Amino acid sequence: MQSLITAGDSRRADAIFFYAMVACGLSVLAIVFLIVYELVTKSNLSWHAFGLKFFFRSEWDPVNDQYGALPFVYGTIVSSILALIIAVPVGLGAAVYISEYAKGKLKETLKIVIELLAAIPSIVWGFIGLMVLGPIVSQIFSAEPDTWWSKIMVTLHLASYETGATQGTNLLTGGLILALMSVPVIVSLSEDALRAVPDSFREAALALGANPWETVRRVLFPAARNGLLAACMLGMGRAVGETMAVLLATGHSNRIPLALTDPVRTMTATIAAEMGETVHGDDHYRVLFILGIVLFVITCGINVASDLIVKGVKKANKA
Repeated sequence: MQSLITAGDSRRADAIFFYAMVACGLSVLAIVFLIVYELVTKSNLSWHAFGLKFFFRSEWDPVNDQYGALPFVYGTIVSSILALIIAVPVGLGAAVYISEYAKGKLKETLKIVIELLAAIPSIVWGFIGLMVLGPIVSQIFSAEPDTWWSKIMVTLHLASYETGATQGTNLLTGGLILALMSVPVIVSLSEDALRAVPDSFREAALALGANPWETVRRVLFPAARNGLLAACMLGMGRAVGETMAVLLATGHSNRIPLALTDPVRTMTATIAAEMGETVHGDDHYRVLFILGIVLFVITCGINVASDLIVKGVKKANKA
């Protein structure tokens, strides 16, 4: 049978496909370059006006052109770390259960529920934090002055005052919401990493007399730690970049929190709340782009750090 595609047509098709793929790859670099260019050019004048002191000042008064990003940077980092502390144990535990213990319809149901949690819009999570978790946190962390619970809260920095939390939307509520948003990412990626471990590893551990917990701790976690570390870092990236949920759930207060139930404010929430109120080209408008640069650097740092950690683990395994 005579071929319908000649050699010349095949070479032209290969060339078209090759250059199309090259264009797609270069377009990613072009998009990143344009993002960096826009952030730098829009914030250039403010860099010269405020300098590095912008990151070490706490004042934020657009009316009097006083700007300091310290509370926002601190709030972003602290809320993300708190979310990671809560989300990692829960996410890894759920991933282990789904991968190693759940069977049949239960396993499939849990995976569907995890996927549904990942699909919930961030604004809905914000409403949950505002209307559901906020009142619960406020009720738990409240007390009459000079009681044992009030003294414990102040001593352990659970609250700044003996009366407890001043409002339900605060650092703890925001951290809980960010943790709930990060858990689906951690569970999904961690479960894939655990399933990728060959069954022969499990069978060998059980043949040597290891119980299920020892198999998970001493065999599966070391074998899947590359994927587990990547899952945790991506979960933190989700927490750092979240906007609407933290805008509603953290209290949006321009101060450095001294206790777990103090209100806090993040860089993403500041940009979302104030960008529409700025005058194009003024200092207020430009300093928000500086916050965007900081966010961009933090997210890039997380990605680079996760890549270096994974590569370091791989080299250690080979050695």
